[in-house]
Amino acid sequence: MSKIVILGAGISGHVAASHLRRKLSKDHEVVVVSPNSNYQWIPSNIWVGIGRMKSKKILFPLAPLYKKKGIGYKQAKAVTFHPEGDKTEQKPYVLAEYVAGEKKGTQEKVTYDYLINATGPKLNFEATEGLIPGENKTYSVCTYTHADHAWHGLNEVIQQMKNGKKAKILIGTGHAKSTCQGAAFEYILNVEQELRRHKVRDMAEITWISNEFLLGDFGMDGMLMSYGSMTMKSNEMIEMIFEDRDIKWITGAGVNKIEDGIAHYENLDGEYKTETYDFAMLIPAFSGHGFKAYDKNDNDITDKLFKGFMIVDADYTPKPYEQWSVQDWPETYQNPSYKNIFAPGIAFAPPHTISKPRKSKNGTDIFPAPPRTGMPSGITAKLVADNIIDSIKSGKESLHHKGSMGNMGAACIASAGYGMTQGSGVSITTYPIVPDYNKYPKTQGRKLGKTFGDIGLAGHWLKLALHYAFIYKAKMKPFWWLIPE
Repeated sequence: MSKIVILGAGISGHVAASHLRRKLSKDHEVVVVSPNSNYQWIPSNIWVGIGRMKSKKILFPLAPLYKKKGIGYKQAKAVTFHPEGDKTEQKPYVLAEYVAGEKKGTQEKVTYDYLINATGPKLNFEATEGLIPGENKTYSVCTYTHADHAWHGLNEVIQQMKNGKKAKILIGTGHAKSTCQGAAFEYILNVEQELRRHKVRDMAEITWISNEFLLGDFGMDGMLMSYGSMTMKSNEMIEMIFEDRDIKWITGAGVNKIEDGIAHYENLDGEYKTETYDFAMLIPAFSGHGFKAYDKNDNDITDKLFKGFMIVDADYTPKPYEQWSVQDWPETYQNPSYKNIFAPGIAFAPPHTISKPRKSKNGTDIFPAPPRTGMPSGITAKLVADNIIDSIKSGKESLHHKGSMGNMGAACIASAGYGMTQGSGVSITTYPIVPDYNKYPKTQGRKLGKTFGDIGLAGHWLKLALHYAFIYKAKMKPFWWLIPE
């Protein structure tokens, strides 16, 4: 009998737990350890943040589902990692602390045979002074509670505009190294459409602020894509959308301080500037959770497991940007020091950024961190689960399932406005996610034909359909596994 412990119940953790439970007999134990009581379909937070979808529509409680499906569940947070056990516990374990219920505050050694670290990122708001959701007129849509709060803040500004007061709205990234530009992009387009729906668009000035060098970078160094019968750069596509909607933009901006209604930032020219606003939604920096690891003699071995995020089978050798390669990226998400530990999704440490690194004239890094959200999170979680399943069934290590972001495609539908007749979506498919400049030297590292974009009402319908499909899948309804990651 094997015991598989999954840390985290987000997209990666939940996908891994679902596949492990479905494919392994009940002789094997699958346990999820997560401080969250609910599963949430994060992509739909955008619609919660504009008041078009209630948060209850994007979440459901984990405990009843896991009990029904035979998955163990501990509402607890990981504290420290002990991959060799200790002087009193022979088996490897994670020290976890319960965050709710009768056991709240107590700690437990959760032993395992296999460990999947799917803890995702820490939302590192404190990395930017004053960037606190709900304070200084700034908001977030990173969680459903944040998104609920964002709608209340936005609605208040909308009501003020209806009463004749003009407003400035600022949306984008709130740190020089933020990622998840895609979520901010969706939100700014949805906010713009909602202002039109409420007939106050003429009362608002909307500005995009981002650490991207060019619009449409999205932490992936931009892309050359097929757009209808044309070939278009992603920055040209996003510029077209922003110009059509009268959205201004500031790029190459590293926000470093927030005051009440004022965003301070540094640009790549080394200039320190400010942008005022009445409502702002700024994505924070993501970071690892700061976990510590110890060997059986209680010696600190954190550097064997973590490099901010968890170390996996990537090439972390420091080298110039010109020498970066898709071969640097992991394929199995296995920790090289402890072969029974894996980290899919956002939990793994990337070998380097995907976008070209840039510094301001003052030496400040201003460029996006690499995204690993959405589709890649689900795909990498499933392949990790399949490798563990194969290893258990064969009785020996099996790593036949592989998937590098350097040979993996991703489909993204960015909501550009909610509504069955007035809605819109920007559909972008990228292959590969990490550009391969050797294989595709003339098309910016991507395969033209598999990298394309489109805009229209059909994109909204598809994104809404995916919302319901993935909630169905997450609830493990009949034949859920037929829905791809």
